[in-house]
Amino acid sequence: MKRPISLTLAAVAVGVTLSAAYWAGSRHAAITTDLLPAAHAEETAAGGGKQPRKILYYRNPMGLPDTSPEPKKDSMGMDYIPVYEGDEPDGEGAVKVSPARLQTLGVKTAMAEMRAMDAAVRAVGRVEINERAIHDVAPRFEGWIERLHVNASGDPVKRGQPLFSVYSPELVSAQKELAIARELKLDAPDADPAARAAAGRLAEAARERLANWQVAAPAGKVSSRLTFNSPATGFVLEKKAVEGMRFMPGTAIYRIADLSTVWVIADVYEKDLARVKVGEMAKVSLEAFPDQTFDAKLTYLYPTLNAATRTTPVRLELANRDGLLRPGMFAHVDIASAGSAKRLTVPKSALIDTGERQVVLRVEGEGKFKPQPVKVGLRGRDHVEILEGLEDGAEVVVAANFLIDAESNLKAALSTFSAPDATTAKNYEAVGSVDSVDLSSDTVSMNHEAIPALQWPAMTMEFGLASKEVIKGVLPGQPVRFTFEDRGDGEFVIVKVEQAGAAAHKGH
Repeated sequence: MKRPISLTLAAVAVGVTLSAAYWAGSRHAAITTDLLPAAHAEETAAGGGKQPRKILYYRNPMGLPDTSPEPKKDSMGMDYIPVYEGDEPDGEGAVKVSPARLQTLGVKTAMAEMRAMDAAVRAVGRVEINERAIHDVAPRFEGWIERLHVNASGDPVKRGQPLFSVYSPELVSAQKELAIARELKLDAPDADPAARAAAGRLAEAARERLANWQVAAPAGKVSSRLTFNSPATGFVLEKKAVEGMRFMPGTAIYRIADLSTVWVIADVYEKDLARVKVGEMAKVSLEAFPDQTFDAKLTYLYPTLNAATRTTPVRLELANRDGLLRPGMFAHVDIASAGSAKRLTVPKSALIDTGERQVVLRVEGEGKFKPQPVKVGLRGRDHVEILEGLEDGAEVVVAANFLIDAESNLKAALSTFSAPDATTAKNYEAVGSVDSVDLSSDTVSMNHEAIPALQWPAMTMEFGLASKEVIKGVLPGQPVRFTFEDRGDGEFVIVKVEQAGAAAHKGH
């Protein structure tokens, strides 16, 4: 059966109308959503079609102490930000974050727990020669160097190894005097007692000179040459000897150092001095051998402090049996100062330290975070010790905490004011005249007389307007009596204006 043409056309018309309405509605919804502030859009998305939360009031977008019960714009044309029920400031800067934002911010948490800390005092230093193992070879008499057995700086030597041979007329003379005194036959019965005494004094004087020169008295034939041997096993640091060179008494011809043990002189900052003690063990690492560490012991804390760097040198001693440590090398030192005792700690990333305050963000519940002031103790490589403010098992934020802390600071600032409350605002009355009106920012400049209740002198100042209706019909220069509220933070708002007679406006 054929349908009437009119019915078919009507159905088509209805379909077109419905399609147009659907398109218009979708378009309108898209535009409306696009025009919504970010806070509205987030709440709509997070709600997923659920009942929207109640808006308590609107706050100034720049964080100024100004709120409004209705949507409005500030003097720069920025929309006031809605404050929803449950998100109002609590006076402590607590922050509530939706699950969607938690995921977007990448918030991570960790537990405060007891652990043995790696809280070593870290310092930098350099490898130095052990001053106790330096030996100078310096003859105590005058002479000439005839032969060198070790003729280069840096050469290794062993204890007792010949270094150089010398000739000295003084040495030869003393040895001959001793030999002559020995050859005299002074033990014969007919020997002159005076000669016997003189020979004894000569021999004694020769022995004393040789002893003072640290030369052994010859047992037999006098030698015109004397060989000096190395007093220790080590390396030649300095060599001033040249064959044929004349030397004077006390000239240091060789300087030899034993490098089997070396020192590391490290600079410890003033703030860490109380944590280092003589006898503590340390680990030393060198840039030349990054994969190796060397055990050292802190043996001395110097009594001076460098005023420019605020550091004090400390001395560590360590073995150098393999000869890897060379004087002058740059060293990194970790002095173990925390011990093995367990302490309450949190990860270093959990601590927000501005220099004036130290806080962590404590997890108060699902999506709620509260700044918690803490007192910090030792600082380790990955953790810091918490002395006060947290207990074992407390959950803290370790990632995205700076973003949450910034919002927390804003919450704390906003907690100093809240939605307008007429019951708590203080009212004052004054007499004056209108100087100028700015309806775009809802402000008025008033020339008012002295206000004894506030101890204000007569002056011209700017007031806010509760509404545009308050100033309606009032002309500049016209005497008025007005009532204003003190809403805190320097905000004074006129709530009522009435004309005043000439008698009430004396002096204007």
